[in-house]
Amino acid sequence: MAFVVPTKADRFEIRESASTAEGPRSRTLVSFRELDDDVIERARKKAAKAIDYAELRRGAKRVGAPVARPSADRAARELIAELGKGRSPSPTLRRMLFDLLRDGRRDGSAQSPTEEAEYEVAEWMAASPRERGKTLIDLLLLADALPHGGRREKPLSYPRLNSTGR
Repeated sequence: MAFVVPTKADRFEIRESASTAEGPRSRTLVSFRELDDDVIERARKKAAKAIDYAELRRGAKRVGAPVARPSADRAARELIAELGKGRSPSPTLRRMLFDLLRDGRRDGSAQSPTEEAEYEVAEWMAASPRERGKTLIDLLLLADALPHGGRREKPLSYPRLNSTGR
């Protein structure tokens, strides 16, 4: 179970408790000044057990830790501000935004391959170049780890297509 404790002035820690033969112990997952999505994600990666984001935010508020608004709330406020200034997203983004707000994330329910591809890219639209690069490296390492089936240096051959219908 993860919990938040105050440490030095203006500092807090997310800790995780565990039972050991010597009794209960806790270990620090992350230290922070303001709890935000990045801090929670770093803690989630180090934690041995699942972290309940909402409970962690409530716990941080109980001990007086500053809690940043969720990133979706910040993005919504920025979008509302832009719309208030008369600026609007492109028709494709407008449709995606409307659909995602109305139905939530849809898995495999798109009507066409193009529409499906649009929804698959949705979570990557705001990814930083660092995040995209790290993911590309992971994907390339995965491709290198796949078995090659002993085909090194052999040309690919395809099954013969019989156009006569027999």
